Amino acid sequence: MKKVLLLLANGFEFFEASVFIDVIGWNLEEGDNSTKLYTCGVTKEVKSSFDQTLVVDYRIDEIDVNDFDALALPGGFEVYGFYNDAYSDKFLDLIRAFRTGNKVIASICVGALPLAKSGVLKGKNGTTYRSTVRREALQNFGVNVLDQPIVLDDQLITSWNPSTAVDVALLLLELLTTKENAEKVRKLMGF
Repeated sequence: MKKVLLLLANGFEFFEASVFIDVIGWNLEEGDNSTKLYTCGVTKEVKSSFDQTLVVDYRIDEIDVNDFDALALPGGFEVYGFYNDAYSDKFLDLIRAFRTGNKVIASICVGALPLAKSGVLKGKNGTTYRSTVRREALQNFGVNVLDQPIVLDDQLITSWNPSTAVDVALLLLELLTTKENAEKVRKLMGF
C-alpha cells in the first residue's frame, strides 16, 4: 500500500485538499487499490480558509516519514493564517524530511511556497499562484519560475491555481502507480 500524507496548514483551501483525498480514495476503491491517504497538521484541529475545521489523523510530531511514500500540500489564504503554519519550523522540517527520503511531493497553488522556503525547490523549476507577489517570493527562494500550469521537476510537483488541482492529484497518482491506472481513475471520476 502506498501511503500519501496530506499536510495541512491553518488557512488551507478545502478544494485543493479535497482533490488529493478524492483521487487517492477513488484509487483505493476503484483503481488499482494501492493507495491510502492520511491527514496531518501542526495541531490536531486545522481550520481552513473560510473557517471550516478538520480533525486530522496525525500531528506533525507523530509522523515517521519512512511510513509514507508521498507528501501532498494544498495552498491557502494568507488572511486565514496559512503562512503561520506553512512557514513554521515543524512544517518546513517535515517537507525537508520527505525530500531527504526521495519521496514525491505534490503542491497546489501557493503550496509551492513552503516547499521553496524549506529549500527543496532551490535551483529547481517550479510555479505558483499567478500573482507578481507570489511569483517573486518563489523566485526569491531560488526557484526558476516557469509560466505554465503544472511543473514537475525531480519528483516535485508545483502548480499555479485551484484549476490545476485535479490534474496535480492525478499526476501524483501516476507517479505512485502507473499512467494507465491514473487515466483509469481520471475516466471513472469523469475528468
